[in-house]
Formats: sequence, C-alpha cells, structure tokens
Amino acid sequence: MTTTTTERAAAATPEPDRPAGPVLRLARWSIRHRVKAVIGWFVFVALIFLAGDLAGTRLLTAADSGVGESGRADRVIERAGFDADWTERVLIGPRTGSGALDLAAAQAAEADLVAQLTPMTEVASVGELIPSVDGTAAIVPVVIDVDGATGNEAVSKAADRVPAILKATDAVSRGHPDLRIEQVGDASLEVAVSDQVAADFVRAEKLSLPITLVILLLTFGALIAAGVPLVLAVSAVAAAIGLSALVSHLLPVMDALNSVILLIGMAVGVDYSLFYVRRAREERDRGQSRADAIEVAARTSGRAVVVSGLAVFVAMSGLLLTGDATFVSMGVGTMLVVAVAVLGSLTVLPAMLSLLGDRIDRPRVPFVHRLRRRDGAGRFWPALMRVVLHKPVVSLLLAGLAMLALALPALGMRTGEAGADSLPRSIPVIKTYDAMTKAFPQNGFAHTIAVWSPDGTVLDGPALQAGVDDLTVAAERSGQFAPLTDVAAQVAPDRRTATIDLPVTGDFNSERAQASLRLVREELAPLAVQGLPGAEVASTGPTAYVIDFGKNMGTVLPWVMAFVLGLTFIVLVVSFRSIVIAATAVVLNLLSVATAYGLLVLVFQHGFGEKLLGFEGNGTVIDWLPLFLFVVLFGLSMDYHVFVVSRVREAYLSGLPTKAAVAHGVTASAGVVTSAAAVMVGVFSIFGTLSLLEFKQLGLGLAAAVLIDATIVRAVLLPAAMTVLGRHNWWLPGWLDKRLPAAH
Repeated sequence: MTTTTTERAAAATPEPDRPAGPVLRLARWSIRHRVKAVIGWFVFVALIFLAGDLAGTRLLTAADSGVGESGRADRVIERAGFDADWTERVLIGPRTGSGALDLAAAQAAEADLVAQLTPMTEVASVGELIPSVDGTAAIVPVVIDVDGATGNEAVSKAADRVPAILKATDAVSRGHPDLRIEQVGDASLEVAVSDQVAADFVRAEKLSLPITLVILLLTFGALIAAGVPLVLAVSAVAAAIGLSALVSHLLPVMDALNSVILLIGMAVGVDYSLFYVRRAREERDRGQSRADAIEVAARTSGRAVVVSGLAVFVAMSGLLLTGDATFVSMGVGTMLVVAVAVLGSLTVLPAMLSLLGDRIDRPRVPFVHRLRRRDGAGRFWPALMRVVLHKPVVSLLLAGLAMLALALPALGMRTGEAGADSLPRSIPVIKTYDAMTKAFPQNGFAHTIAVWSPDGTVLDGPALQAGVDDLTVAAERSGQFAPLTDVAAQVAPDRRTATIDLPVTGDFNSERAQASLRLVREELAPLAVQGLPGAEVASTGPTAYVIDFGKNMGTVLPWVMAFVLGLTFIVLVVSFRSIVIAATAVVLNLLSVATAYGLLVLVFQHGFGEKLLGFEGNGTVIDWLPLFLFVVLFGLSMDYHVFVVSRVREAYLSGLPTKAAVAHGVTASAGVVTSAAAVMVGVFSIFGTLSLLEFKQLGLGLAAAVLIDATIVRAVLLPAAMTVLGRHNWWLPGWLDKRLPAAH
C-alpha cells in the first residue's frame, strides 16, 4: 500500500478554525509572558522543594500500613506503649571453618565487649554470653538506649546510635583475630538496608540523567533541544518530592516514595515535553512561524498531553480506593508528579520554546543531527506498516496470540513479601544474619500474639501465664516452630496489653510458615485467653502481614480495576468522541498489563534469567506489585496510545480514509514514541539493577511492559485493529454526541 502522497497532503492540511481551548489559551499566555513564566516556574519548584525539605517527611509506621487481623494487632501493640526493644546481638564464632567454638576465648571476647559497650550512652545494657545448642557460636545481647521512644522516633534513634555500637564491636573484633565477632539486629539491618537503598537511589539518579540525555540527543541531534525535556522532568520530580513531604503531614508516606516519584516523574516528564517539543519542531520545519508552530503543538500534542495525563491521574487515583496506607501514599506521590509534569508542559514549556526559538537546534551534535529525518519515521516504520496493514487480521491474531502466551504464566502468580531472605548477600550484615539464624533459629522471625482487654481492665497475670504455658505445650507438640525455650508474655506498662512471640525457622513466605500461622490463629491464640474472660486476641508478624495483605488485595483489586477501567473509558470517550476507540484502548492496555504479569512470574517466580540478571529471588512476586503495576502501566501505556490515536484522528479529520490515516498516524508519531519509550525503558531498567528485590521486580515489570507496548501493541495490534474496524472506529451514538462537549 502506498500512502506517501496522501499522508503528506494530510500533514500539510491546516486544521479548521475552531475556538481556542484552555490548552491553547495557556500556551498563548505563556508565549506573551515568557520571561515571567520561566522565572515563575523555577521559583515555584525551588520554593516547594525547600518547603518540603524544611518540613520533613512523616513516614508510615507498621500500625499505619497494616490490614486485617495483623493490622488490628499492630495498632493495639502501638497504642499500648511498649518499651521499644531494640536488641542487637553480637555473634561470636570461629574465624575459619564451622567447628566448635572455643568457649574460653568467647568469654574473653564477652568481657571486652562488656567493658567497651557498657559505658556508652548509646547502650542501655549488655547481656550475658549465650552459647548455641550445637556449640558452634554464641551471642551477646546488646540493648540500644532509645530514651523510651516508640514508633518511627524509636527507629530513628536506634538507627542514629547503631554506628557507634558497630564501631565498638569492630574494635573488640580486631583484638580477637581468632574469632569472628560481628553484630546484627533490627537496627543494624535497618541501617544497612537504608544505606543500600540510599546508595541505589543516588546511583539511579546518576545513571538516569545521562542515559536520558543520550537518548534525547540521538532523538533531536541538538543539545538544547535534548536538555529542555530533561530540565522539565527533573523540575517536576523535585517539585513533587517537596509536595509529597508537605502532604505527608496529613497522610504519612512509605519510605521508598521518593524512588517511586523519580521513576514515574522522569518517565512522564520527559514524555510530555518530548511530544510537545517534537511537534513544535515539526511545524517549524514545515515553514510555520515560531508562534504558530507552538500554537499547533499546543492544539495537538498539548491536548494529547492533557488527555494522557488525565488518564494516568485517573489510574493512579485507583490506589486511593484500597484503604491501604502504603498504596494511598504511592497514589498521592505519583498523582502529584503527573500533575506537576502536565502543568509544566502546558505553562513553562511554550515559554521556553518561544524564548529559545530556532536556537533550540544549537549546538548540533556532529553526525547525529544530519541523520535526523524531519518526518521522524525513518524507513523501518513505513515498511512495517505496509506489512501489518496488508494483512491486518493475520497481524492482529499473531501478535495477540503471542502476547496471550506471554501472559499465561500470570494465572499461577504467587505473591509474597521481601524479607531478610531476599536481601542481597553482598551486604555484610545479611551474611551475619544468616550465620546467626543458622546457629540460633529462634532469632529469625516470629508470629506475635497480641492479647488485650478492650474494656480497660488489668489482665490477670496468673491466668495469662497459664494460657502461655498451654499454648507453648501445644506449639511444641506441633513441631512447626523453632525451639521454644523462653516463651513468655511481654506485658505493657499499663498491664492491659501483652504480646507473646512464637519463633519460626525458614522463610516467612513459605508454606510451612503459613501453615504454622493457621495453627496459631485457629488453635494456639485462643489458648492464651481461655482464662481471661472478655479479653481479645489477634496475631501479627511478617507471615500474618503477607496473608492479610493478600486477602485485602483479593477484595479491593476488582473494585480498583473496575474504577480505573470505567473512568479511563469515560475520559477517552469524551476526548476522542468514540466508544470504539476507548474500548480498544482499554482492551489493549489490559493485554499489556497481563503480559507484564506473565513475565514477572517467569523471571521472579520460576527463575528464568536469574543468573543473567544477577539476582536470587524468593519464589514470589512482591505482594504490592500487581496492583501498583496495574495502575502505573495502565496509565503510562495511555501516553503512547493517546499520542498515536491523536495523530490518526487528526489525519482522519483532514479527509484521509481510515487505513491511510492509520498509516500516517503511526509513522508520523513513530520517532517521538520510539524515543519516549527508549527513555522509559532506560530509566526503568536502571531500577531493575538495584539491590532490593522489590525494585528489581518493579523496574523489570515496567521496562518490559513499556517495551512491548511501544512495539507490539502500538506498531502491530493498534494499527491492525483500527484497520479492521475501519469507519466503526469513530462510532458514537447520536444521543451521546449531542451531550458531549466539543473537542478543542
């Protein structure tokens, strides 16, 4: 099929006169007040970022983020005011091999530890040496002094005091060269993981900026043109981080939210600016004046940015329906960065383009600039369109079946939580944790039973102890727990709440851990309150959190999906004045999400490509990822879909038949969409190289989905489907056509 002549005619055909919509009016204002717009934008970003930095960020606690029975237990425990137990354990073992520990040498090391640590203000107490049952190791408990703080304040104080204690432990270790003396505990693990995340975040920033700049240089062939989208994206991320810090004082946020904002902000910020800048340059190449080129870009790409941003915003808002504090914080953060990116694209970007004028093509990159084609399509995309549109039904079936095959493994998805077992062993303290739990399995994770008096009466001590004794006997008889040598009730200062820990060996995501939790909830926990009339009981812990989170997701996920799909469908119907276009977008985006799920299961659950990607999974997909990926991918995939369909619609309204309009729309948008996809895949892939398993899964899932969406979906499924549907693409019932506002 040859459509080159008609496509060029369509591209050159001016759009009919129409009233200026809000996007065009904003662009005209920005052009008229270009200096004020640019200065105002960067002042706004700086003030918001500084305000957020000064205000600080309020983080979620376990009680904030819990759901179900475990969430109820966490809230009861937090309200009870237990003294924070931040106990570090100094592990002592032979320096080499796995033989028996020289007890006399260990006692000498213990004496040095007591002498070194006891005078320190960071230390509340140092316990006695505890040998392991097998005689291969011993531990010395060290309690951190957190001044009676609880919740996040205790976490912060413990983290601040760990380095000094670690330094003292290292000093003792150097004095005993024949022994392995290392420290591990919740606080040191928290510090090590936080340091690793911070280092990863810095590395992601350092890599994402140059990678994005290189892709943009290859796209535009000029430094200033490449820098404009990058500057807009970085400023949107900075403003959103500041805004999220301010909002956190109303809605506390997860500690990794800034990473999520960077991930999404760089993607959408570059995309929106790229669409706008590319269209303005395209119009300039056709001979339009500077102002007219920017106005055409505002009327076309600017409108696509608004529709795309609204679709992403709607998708992210679905997270607010979960009732889960972690998802709510993710939703708020991503909605903020999308809103700021759209605002910047509509206000300051036209002003920057007006100020720069033709200087945007300076300085040119040698050789690269000469390779840049004005139509952005190159030879590949028109050739591919000829193949796809020659046999659209065959193309649709083959591509659709291939994606369904990739999505099929998602039916067997098993979700879990990332714990110590899934942390990288390159972190020294994780190796110490492995050695400690091997010698002292009871120091791994535990199921925690919370007992409380809802009417405020004091718990009966002897009756509570009798219940603990009974459940301990029953737990030992089951054989599903670690050695239960010191099970006891920890009673809160008000004596109205108590906790009982039952240690478990192995991975808390395992079937064994889940079976032991069922035993706790169905049989053991009731024993704790059998002699306490009116008392209530609930269990928590990492396994309980995984189970309860999964149940909650099973309940809310259908509602979130229905909300996102329904509202996105309405947005697209209003934007494109077509029910068929909206329905096609929803179906294709669902297919992209399902394919991403299937790839995640293949890689992280079944282990395909683990060695190639350099990680070791825990056999599960992180439990919060499916829902988060659904809303993010559903929103981000709209970027390309809206932009491509906008070009197809533009060509169709200029008089081209549907098949020619599809060919023109796909090829005309090929360069910018390919570049935008390359930026997204590059940034997301960086997150796939980070240390923590959840970031690896998030990065790989997003990168794979965007790559598939920008190639198979956009270049094959979408044009084939639109060609098969023909004039039915633009169907809208007459009664609805009269009620919808005119598209500007």
